[in-house]
Amino acid sequence: MKSSSKNKLLSIKEIDAFVFDFDGVLTDNKVLIDSNGNEMVVCSRADGLGFDALRKLNIPCLILSTEKNLVVSERAKKLKVEVFQAISNKADALLEIVSNRKLDIQRVFYVGNDINDYHVMQLCGYTACPNDSHIKIKKISDYTLLKNGGDGIVREILEEIFSLNLIKLIT
Repeated sequence: MKSSSKNKLLSIKEIDAFVFDFDGVLTDNKVLIDSNGNEMVVCSRADGLGFDALRKLNIPCLILSTEKNLVVSERAKKLKVEVFQAISNKADALLEIVSNRKLDIQRVFYVGNDINDYHVMQLCGYTACPNDSHIKIKKISDYTLLKNGGDGIVREILEEIFSLNLIKLIT
C-alpha cells in the first residue's frame, strides 16, 4: 500500500466517522443494465464484515453518493449504513452533516475515487482511494489502496491501515 507523506493515521480511535462514495469505491465502477432498464452493480461481500466491525467499534459510517439509485439504497440497507443520495455538492453536504452531528471534519475518514470527490476529500482529515481511482484523487489521498473499487476496500482499510484483527473483533 502506498501512503502519502502525510501519513497521519495513528489509531482507529482518531476517527469520528467514515464516509464512503458508492460507485467506484464500494463497486467496481461498472453498471449492468438489463433489457428493462434495471441497473445492477457488483459489490464485494468482504466489505460487509468491515462494516460489521465498524458497528462493533461504534464508529459511524455513511455513504455519500451523487447517484440516486435503488441499488445504492438496497446495498446500504443490507450493510446497515446510512446513505445520502443525489448529492450534487458533496463538500457542502458533508459540512452540513458534520455540523449537525457535532463532528470534527479533521477526524472524518473519506474514501473516494473520482473528481466529484475532490473538494470533499480536501476538507477531511483522512482520505483514501482505490487503486483504480482518477489520478487527481490519487494525488490528494493520504492512502492509495492496493485493491480496486469493489474489491473489498473497507476491509483493506481496516486490516491494512488500522491493523485491526477482524477475527478477534467480529467473532
